[in-house]
Amino acid sequence: MKDFAGKIAFITGGASGAGFGQAQIFSEAGMKVVIADVRQDHIDEAMAYFKKTGAPVHAINLDITDRAAYAAAADETEAVFGSSPDLLIMTAGVNTFGPVEASTYEDFDWVIGVNLGGVINGLVTFVPRMIKAGRGGYIATTVSYGAFGASPGVAPYITSKIGVLSLMECYAMALKSYGIGVSALCPANINSNIPDAALKTRPEHLKNTGYNITEATQAVLASSQKNGMDPRVLADWLKKGIENDQFLIVPYKSAARMLEIDMARYYTDYLQPDSMTKYEERRMQPPTDEQKQIFFEKEGYELGSMMRAAPGPDVGFGKARSDIDWVAPEKRAK
Repeated sequence: MKDFAGKIAFITGGASGAGFGQAQIFSEAGMKVVIADVRQDHIDEAMAYFKKTGAPVHAINLDITDRAAYAAAADETEAVFGSSPDLLIMTAGVNTFGPVEASTYEDFDWVIGVNLGGVINGLVTFVPRMIKAGRGGYIATTVSYGAFGASPGVAPYITSKIGVLSLMECYAMALKSYGIGVSALCPANINSNIPDAALKTRPEHLKNTGYNITEATQAVLASSQKNGMDPRVLADWLKKGIENDQFLIVPYKSAARMLEIDMARYYTDYLQPDSMTKYEERRMQPPTDEQKQIFFEKEGYELGSMMRAAPGPDVGFGKARSDIDWVAPEKRAK
């Protein structure tokens, strides 16, 4: 897709963070934009911005885990702008931090339900409509650089993102014949409001967590997120990727080398006897000058800010609840 003017975009998580940056960039490209978000306060702020620009933007309060609500949002989009979207961008997501062995069913159900289930709901809702419209189009999902890694401190999140990446690859293969392109956007740290989700939008019936989640831990996470990539910069990367019909968009100049380094564990370590020992030994080695440049210095600052230990006081960020007695003491909040 190279011509955006006059076409329709539907963006989940579109009222803040990465989604709001996408709404701005594609609105400025001449698109009619629907921003779908679960937080009304963010919707109100976003619509106040777009009211000043005079751009054709419509907002829908949407819980992406609610399939009936998703179908209603699709109907509303067609009623407001006259058609199904030409560009579907699914960016809404959540995250939470803690030792995987402390995880509850609800930790997995919440994160995977939003990050993977929400994308599935978007695809099943909109793909038939886009195919029937016969205009082709484009689908992009904000996945995560985490889809290429593994971390026992964010296991539900990484599980969801690996699933989304594979799902989008399957759809990319299937939809090409219909003239619908597909991209997977895989950034690391973004300047966003994702730390709010654990306390403000996690449903009551899924609030049972094995992790230490407090106002203080979320403030630590928020301070790290502020070092992330600007949402408009990320949206520019996405727009260029869509224009180039590029499936995998890793928004860093050293993307190819980053992936080579991070994926090496599969063929360097995991295929060998005593593989996890080998992996741990290699992981504990000091970073090379090249790795410092790529992951910790100027070009990779968005990555480095999340790869280093979280800043701030010891408030138990990323630890289990203090009463989870089967988890090692050093992994539990004090």
